Amino acid sequence: MIRVLVADDHMIVRQGLRRVLAMADDIELAAEVANGRDLLKKIEIEQFDLLLTDMNMPGANGVELIQQVRELRPALPILVLSMHAEAQLVGRAIKAGATGYLTKDSEPEMILAAIRNCARGLHYIHPELGARLLFGESYADESALHERLSDRERQVFLLLAKGLGISQISEKLHISGKTVSTHKFRIMQKMGLSSMSELVRYALRNHMIEP
Repeated sequence: MIRVLVADDHMIVRQGLRRVLAMADDIELAAEVANGRDLLKKIEIEQFDLLLTDMNMPGANGVELIQQVRELRPALPILVLSMHAEAQLVGRAIKAGATGYLTKDSEPEMILAAIRNCARGLHYIHPELGARLLFGESYADESALHERLSDRERQVFLLLAKGLGISQISEKLHISGKTVSTHKFRIMQKMGLSSMSELVRYALRNHMIEP
């Protein structure tokens, strides 16, 4: 029996995954958590055969979360189930230690197949994402990532990198907080970033802000 720990901050996603896992006789939903902090606590005290996790949750998240799980449980297979399909982010997740990567629109049969493969120590990536990785979309020159941003997105990016919050950026640029949040979401998508710490590190590496 493959004992799975599910980590996702959306109840409706966890409910859907319960139904998917219930379809298999050889897979058991052993536990579920809603944030990165509880995830790390859970794997410290309990053994699982596979972690099925989102990339974006409250607390530790994204590539950093994968790295922390790897430090605590080096042998635990990690299957990412994310709404983000950017090859850049997929590549980073795999490099950080993820065993597999699927998008949330994956068919139930694909999710079950990925769980079985990853639990056996094999890698499993959604075929479309795998093709993007193979044909060079993910490991492009990182220094060009910010060139994808519009002028306004670049302004918001730099202010975020300098530590300003949504309301502060809203006041500074004379736009609504909702607009700032939309720009932030698009920036993270375009650049394949999964956390604010990744955004800041990118800005520092590319000398866009002062240390």
